[in-house]
Amino acid sequence: MARNEEKAQSMLNRFITMKAEEKKKPKERRPFLASECRDLSEADKWRQQIMREIGRKVAEIQNEGLGEHRLRDLNDEINKLIREKSHWERRIVELGGPNYTKHSAKMTDLDGNIVDVPNPSGRGPGYRYFGAAKKLPGVRELFDKPPELRKRRTRYDIYKRIDASYYGYRDEEDGVLEKLEGPAEEKMRRNAFEEWRRLEEVRREARKSVKSGEVAAVATTAAARELLHEEEEDVVEEERRKEREMKEGMEEKEREFVVHVPLPDEKEIERMVLEKKKTELLNKYVSEGLLEEQSEAKNMLNIHR
Repeated sequence: MARNEEKAQSMLNRFITMKAEEKKKPKERRPFLASECRDLSEADKWRQQIMREIGRKVAEIQNEGLGEHRLRDLNDEINKLIREKSHWERRIVELGGPNYTKHSAKMTDLDGNIVDVPNPSGRGPGYRYFGAAKKLPGVRELFDKPPELRKRRTRYDIYKRIDASYYGYRDEEDGVLEKLEGPAEEKMRRNAFEEWRRLEEVRREARKSVKSGEVAAVATTAAARELLHEEEEDVVEEERRKEREMKEGMEEKEREFVVHVPLPDEKEIERMVLEKKKTELLNKYVSEGLLEEQSEAKNMLNIHR
């Protein structure tokens, strides 16, 4: 039994293949410019052809064993086809067809997150990376997001968050604080009222005893001693307050003292004393020099005589 390769090389099979190729229409070539196409169906057909070519090349670029140069060439070819596809899509819109750019695929990173396509020129879909080309040296860094720097809050941002609750004006709105403070406040008021009544009774007894002359007996009681001790503390506090006021008045008077003549400091005094000593020494030397000159003059006169 003959093999398939041998069957394909037989005369009959080659003749049938040649007749089938003759019946086929000549292969149409895609126009170089999309603007040359005038038919909407033709433009849609060329777009579909480009989409098939992109699919084949994207499937091929998934192989990481192709090498860096082959991967870069494939990525360039895919980007070229994508730019050509965008031209045909714009031409389809001009001819009254649907807008395919609204539903175009987004670019993703290695983790599947959608990222912005770098497009410095501002024209076309921008340059994209596919498959194993995303792992090439120099490309992986483009997909790495820089660490987010925590911005330091300014004083203005801090004050924007401050409201009435920050100052405690809304603490009693929920009713929890009022329930907790109610019993404690009532207890404090009751203790303060009992203390006030006790002191009033002690004062009343003290006044009665003073009128009847029984000061010594009253003074022996613990309540009276406590009352006198409190009065002594009030007197001592009043005396201390007066002393502080007197000291503050003295300090204010000292601060209010005005010097009408500039007072020299220590360096100025030392300089003045040094100048005075210098003048005294100069005067002494000058007087001695005059006396010597006089004596020499006298001697010269006696010699001439």
